[in-house]
Amino acid sequence: MLLDAMPDHLQNRLADYARLLRIDRPIGSLLLLWPTYWALWLAGDGSPDLGNLIVFTLGVFFMRAAGCAINDFADRDWDRHVKRTQDRPLTAGRIKAWEAVALFAGLCLISFLMVVLFTNTLTLYLSFGGALLAFIYPFMKRYTHLPQLFLGAAFSWAIPMAWAAEADGLSQITWLLFTANVLWTVAYDTFYAMVDRDDDLKVGIKSTAILFGEADRVIIAILQTMVVLILMMVGSHAELGSIYYLGLVGMACLFIYQQFLARERSREGCFKAFLNNNWAGFSVFTGLVLDLMIA
Repeated sequence: MLLDAMPDHLQNRLADYARLLRIDRPIGSLLLLWPTYWALWLAGDGSPDLGNLIVFTLGVFFMRAAGCAINDFADRDWDRHVKRTQDRPLTAGRIKAWEAVALFAGLCLISFLMVVLFTNTLTLYLSFGGALLAFIYPFMKRYTHLPQLFLGAAFSWAIPMAWAAEADGLSQITWLLFTANVLWTVAYDTFYAMVDRDDDLKVGIKSTAILFGEADRVIIAILQTMVVLILMMVGSHAELGSIYYLGLVGMACLFIYQQFLARERSREGCFKAFLNNNWAGFSVFTGLVLDLMIA
């Protein structure tokens, strides 16, 4: 194989780039992908344009990788104090800071060119907001205990972009999906922040896990309930049927399971609860697609 034929130093270099861009950990891309697909399928009445599907699938993976690069750039001095992140390539010095910035800029440029070449003017205008959110989110944990809210906006911005590309306009359903996804992101990224809470307190990093304190699981449960209720409103506005609502039942059951996983607030349990959200997003997507196919 090609990689095996490369010199060891080049293999190690590529491995470090892959770790910087989280290519070895696709969970973040999947959490971005499901809501983007919700928007594409709803805006396309169950048959999204193949070109839009390709553009936004690639765009999700590119922009998530870009976000990881700029996140590690922003956290390069703090990550060495956090057990989970102290061996990241940028923090360990195996990748230079300018390389991370260059990768962020390059991946954003590729994504922007795809929007310019293959979508419409409204989507192009919206793309500037997405790039801005991707850039500013990693720095928010220095100034506010609500960086997860900024992450939610960044992770949700693909929804209006995908809707605009598919329908050449936006609707009330667009913003209901956007709101639901912001709340969902805050919920699952709070689980993620609970993994690092002890280390974050030592070095002064802010998060909703620290802000919520002992009320963390209760507030997450409230956010999760709101997500399901708003997605029910989406179903009502879009006149979806029972199969879609079964997908929401699946999501609700998985939310209950996540609360069980995080019941002791252990690092392992909270991380498993975070990872489980991939299946929650998939459950909604499956119910939506099947419902639109049958309608």
